[in-house]
This record gives sequence, C-alpha cells and structure tokens, in this order.
Amino acid sequence: MTDRVSWTVALLAIAVAVVGLSERPAMAQATLDNKSEAKAESPPVEEAETEPKPGNPPQPPSDVTAIDRPDDAGTGIIVKWSLSPDDVAKVDEGQTRKVIRYEILRQVDGQDDFTLAGEANFQKSSFNDLKCDPNSSYIYQVVAVENEDSKSTPAAAATEVSPVMQWWDTRRTWFLVILLMVCGAVIQFIRLARAGRSLKVRKIAGLEAVNEAVGRATEMGRSCLFIPGILDINDMQTVAGITVLSRVAGLAAEYGASLEVPTSRSLVMTTARETVQAAYLGAGRPDAYNEDNIYYLTDEQFGYVAGVTGTMVRDKPAACFYMGAFFAESLILAETGNSIGAIQVAGTAMPSQLPFFVAACDYTLIGEEFFAASAYLSGEEHQLGSLKGQDVGKMIGVTLVVVGCLVASLASLSGGDNALHDVVSFLTDNVLGDKGFLP
Repeated sequence: MTDRVSWTVALLAIAVAVVGLSERPAMAQATLDNKSEAKAESPPVEEAETEPKPGNPPQPPSDVTAIDRPDDAGTGIIVKWSLSPDDVAKVDEGQTRKVIRYEILRQVDGQDDFTLAGEANFQKSSFNDLKCDPNSSYIYQVVAVENEDSKSTPAAAATEVSPVMQWWDTRRTWFLVILLMVCGAVIQFIRLARAGRSLKVRKIAGLEAVNEAVGRATEMGRSCLFIPGILDINDMQTVAGITVLSRVAGLAAEYGASLEVPTSRSLVMTTARETVQAAYLGAGRPDAYNEDNIYYLTDEQFGYVAGVTGTMVRDKPAACFYMGAFFAESLILAETGNSIGAIQVAGTAMPSQLPFFVAACDYTLIGEEFFAASAYLSGEEHQLGSLKGQDVGKMIGVTLVVVGCLVASLASLSGGDNALHDVVSFLTDNVLGDKGFLP
C-alpha cells in the first residue's frame, strides 16, 4: 500500500514539471512581444552625436596689394592687406584668438599652383618676400589661419607684380653726403699741398725723438734695435712699423750707426731687408748695408721674445724701437730695454698693450699717431692731404656726436617739446640710420 502511494506522488510531480516547462517559452515570447509593442508606441530618442561639428573658419583679409620693394637689388616684393575682421587686438579672458597668423601664398608666372612664401603673425598687415627673381612675375594670396583645419578663403591681389632693381639705395643718402664731404676734403688738401701750401700737422713727440735716439746711439758707439711687432706683413700695424723703419734706417745710414732688426715672420724679414737697403741707398751709403743684421728668429711668440731680450742684454743697444702689433711680450721687451738704460720709442694700435709701453718707454705713439707716422715723416703731398682730409671726417663725426648729445639732453629735460624730439629722431633715424634723406 505504501509503495503504491509513493509511486503515485512521483508521477504527479513529473506531470506538474512538464506542464511548467511547456508554459515558460510561451510567457517569454509574450514578454518580448509586449516590449516590442511598447518600443513601437514610444517616441523615437535621438542618438548623441559622437563627432563634433567643425567651427566656422575666420573671415578673410581684404585689400591685398603687392608692390615692388624699394631700394633693393630687385629681389623683394612687399605684400600688404587689411586685417581680417576676426583679427582683434585684444581677446576677452577665457577666449582664444580666431586668427593666429596669416599665410602668404604666391604663384610664379608659368605655374598653376600657389606655394607658401611665408607667414605673418596676427595683427600684422604686411610681409616682405625677399626671395624673388627680377625676371619673374608673381601673384599673391593671403589666408587668415585659426588652425590647420580652419582657414579662411584666400584673398588675392588684383594684379601680378615683378621686382625691379634700383640703382641707388635712397636710405643711405646721408652716408653718400658725408662720404662726398670727406673725399672732397682729401682731394682739396692734396691740391693745396701740391700747389705749395704748407699744411700744418702737429708735432708728434715720439717721431721727433727718432733723431734723438739714433744720434744718442751714434755718440755712444752702440747699436739701434728695431722690433716690427710679431704679426705678419698683412697686418696694417706691421706695415706702419716698416714705414717708421725706413726713417730709422735712413738716419742710421746718415749717422753711421749700426741697426739690427730681428723678426718673427719670414715675409717681414724680406720686406725689412728691402726697406733698409733702399734707405741706405737713398742716404748714399749702400756699402754700409748689411743684410745679416735683419734676420729671422722664430714664429713662436715667447721664443722670439727670449731671443730678442737675450740680444738686448748681451749687446746693450742704446736705442730700442717697438713699432707694430704686440701682445703679452710688450712689457717683457720694454722692461728689459729699461733695465739696460736704452732710450725707447714704442708705437702700436693695441689698446691693451699701450699702458705697458707708456709706463716703461720714453715715448709712445698712441693709435692714430702711429698710422700718421708715414705722412709725418715723408712729407709727401698726397699723404699729407689724406691725413688732413681724415681730420675733416673726424670733425664731422665729433660734431654729430656733440650736437646729438646736446639735443637729446635738452629733449629729455624739456619733456613734451616735440620739435627737439623730432630733431633727435632725424639725427638717429635719417642721418645715422636708414630712414632716408628726409623724415
């Protein structure tokens, strides 16, 4: 009895389970149908945009013109335009500039495409294209740029333009005026000197002392030592020193004194030998010339100084001349000559060595005195005329400096005096600058 009941319960449970499984798919399908109907009845929902729309490009510039660049060699064109309306001078806080630059495009005649000629920053309304060919013509376009993806439409110039070479740079007219004044003064003084007019040149103590130094060496029966610097013959100071050597050699030949010239460059030795030989020949004493007294030591700076100072200590010359370019060896040479009691005359254009020569030598030619030695000693008309003409140029320069300083000082003290400020601007921008002959 019990077994029969157990089997009956089990069969009932199985039947219930089968009925439930058969109803579940039907319910699921009904649920899906209901959802579909609800979706169809509800209004459609717009999907969110995933890609931002591009912004509006800046407005293009206007009034684009292209003209030949004046006062050049035919390689420049000036492009001008009116700023884009979006190119504002000041941007509100938190905002970005609508125009960050301008691209200048150009098309060369015979070509179809425009190429980039250059760029200009915002608030700039002109561009100099300096890479042009005078044999070509160009058409220009200007584009306002916000970024690489946002550019305005090109604004083109109305006509094409070709660069033209000018024969005269009008910006340097004042330079021409001053140059003509100096050259005219040189020519006029040379004409006066050739006409027999005496040109006054102030006495230079160092050059006047040359006679005294050579005469003293002759009286003492000792030699003269001439050192033409340590640079080669291509240096102007060496050339000026060789000019003084000619004068010293002529006096030594006339007085019968011995002259010794150690050099540190082979070309300087050759030039010095020819100069001394010509001086002895001019003095009528070619037989007294001895080329072995003009010799080469070494190119090495302190090796040369050691050889020269050794000669000075052994031979004790009565007169020492230092004429040329010197560096650290200047004080060594001058102190050695002072220690042997020689009369010393020095000349150089090296500002850093002048104090040592002034302190240790009896006479020193400073800067331009050294270069004026040729005209001073020779007395030739063209050299004296050139020297006086250069003085005129110096006077013009000093006058401009003095007048400019006075006017600038008065302008700063007067405050708002526009006339004085205009004079200062004229001197700095026009006379000394490149803004042309007139303001």
